[in-house]
Formats: sequence, C-alpha cells, structure tokens
Amino acid sequence: MTHTESYFSQTARIAAMIDAATVETMADKLVEIRARGGRLFLLGVGGSAANCSHAVNDFRKLCGIEAYAPTDNVSELTARTNDEGWESVFAEWLKVSRLNDKDGVLAFSVGGGNKERNVSVNLIGALDLAKEAGAAILAVVGRDGGHAAAAADSAVIVPTVDDSLVTPHTEAFQAVIWHCLVSNPKLQVNATKW
Repeated sequence: MTHTESYFSQTARIAAMIDAATVETMADKLVEIRARGGRLFLLGVGGSAANCSHAVNDFRKLCGIEAYAPTDNVSELTARTNDEGWESVFAEWLKVSRLNDKDGVLAFSVGGGNKERNVSVNLIGALDLAKEAGAAILAVVGRDGGHAAAAADSAVIVPTVDDSLVTPHTEAFQAVIWHCLVSNPKLQVNATKW
C-alpha cells in the first residue's frame, strides 16, 4: 500500500470513529453561547492557530457568532511574548477581552497541553482562566487530549490510528469538525456561496 492509500484509509477510519454525539453537544453549546450574547475565543498554536483563523471567519460569517483568535493579532502576540513570555500570552489576551461566563473558548490542539512536560503551557493557562471565569470550554484535540480535554465541558479527541501521523490527522480533523459545526442547521444562519 502506498503512503497515500494508507493515509486516506486511516482518514476514513478516523471519520468513522469520531464521537458524533460529542460534536452534536458542541453544536448545542455554541447555540447557547450565541443565544446569551457570548463571544467565542479560539485558541491554538502552529497549524492549530491557522485553523483558528479560518474557523473564526466561519463562525462569524456563517453562524453569526462573535468570534476571535488571539493569534490573528501578530503585533499584540509578539509584544506579549517579548515583554511577558510565551506562557501567558493567551490568558493575558483573554483578560483584556474581559472573558466572562457568557463566552466560550474553543481550543484546537494536538496534545492539549501538559504542564509536567512544559508543552502548550499558554493553552493551559488560558483554559484555567476560562474555567475560573465560568466560560464554556470546548476542545478538538488529538492523543489523550491532555489538559484541554480534562478542562473542557465538551471535547472531541481525534482517534490515533498511526502514532507517526497524529499531528496531520488531528489538524485535518479540526477542520472537518469545525466545518461540521458551522454547517449544522442549529448553528448556520447564512448560506455559503457554493
């Protein structure tokens, strides 16, 4: 079997294994956030940050949810990193945004953060702040989901079918899942062009 055949075979297996009920629960929570006038803050680094940017557009344009990603403001992100350190960039950004119990946080992450291993501690701090503020926490993560899955009210863990391809599969399924959400009739209020 070629790499391409294997990759797409694995993709089909993952799609069949995704917990559809959890995705539907996420849709319900997003409907609640919108109904109470809350905002949605999307958090991720690397490829997950790029997914956040795209998802912000879709949640705003298709679902009418006020949505933001701190990684979209590179000036503030780099100033905070330079002056305060990488570990606090998301939490400090959320503090200035006055995160509250009407809002939601959606984390995209491969590992979900692990304090002991010093991985994605910026995500961990932001999710701890969100919990303190009473904001709804949603996550789409890989592996065991780390801190994000533990902190979330609702978390989809992308199943691992190949240890060497956890990152590409997780980041690809972040897109599959958010596109499922923004096209859900419960959430979508504006049609796509095509």
